Amino acid sequence: MSATNDDATPASYARHPLGLTLNGRARQLEVLPWTTLLDLLREQLDLIGTKKGCDHGQCGACTVLLNGKRVNACLTLAVMCDGAELTTIEGLAEGEQLHPMQQAFIKHDAFQCGYCTPGQICSAVGLANEGRANSQADIKELMSGNLCRCGAYSNIRDAIEEALPACRANAGQGGGQ
Repeated sequence: MSATNDDATPASYARHPLGLTLNGRARQLEVLPWTTLLDLLREQLDLIGTKKGCDHGQCGACTVLLNGKRVNACLTLAVMCDGAELTTIEGLAEGEQLHPMQQAFIKHDAFQCGYCTPGQICSAVGLANEGRANSQADIKELMSGNLCRCGAYSNIRDAIEEALPACRANAGQGGGQ
């Protein structure tokens, strides 16, 4: 007799309930235990702003905000997010009003191909929430987990530096991320 169970198909595996607040909206979902947050967002919820880059936590393209903190969605299991507040690039703007970080990225042309931009922006908002960046050198170090293959780093740093005061004021008023 074989040690494998040929009758076991993905449909037969137990799904786990998951309740979270996603971009300000309460969601009740069911996920397989090995589903990453990135795959949940992109494949099940059709939120494709969060990008799959390396799938190893080395590039930052999949950065999202989990309870206001930066996380790599490719390394985070969806089941770990039960009860959490999750914000993706799609949830930063309020209606037609862009988040201050999004506005600064546009103003400073802080993107070229745009692939890394959602992760860069989410990471920058998380950096603002942390309150530790007080100089361009701090920004450079704290954003080092987010790669830009086009090399727009100086524009990204300029955008973040400009948007930090507005992001901190926004967070202090309890609004958004």
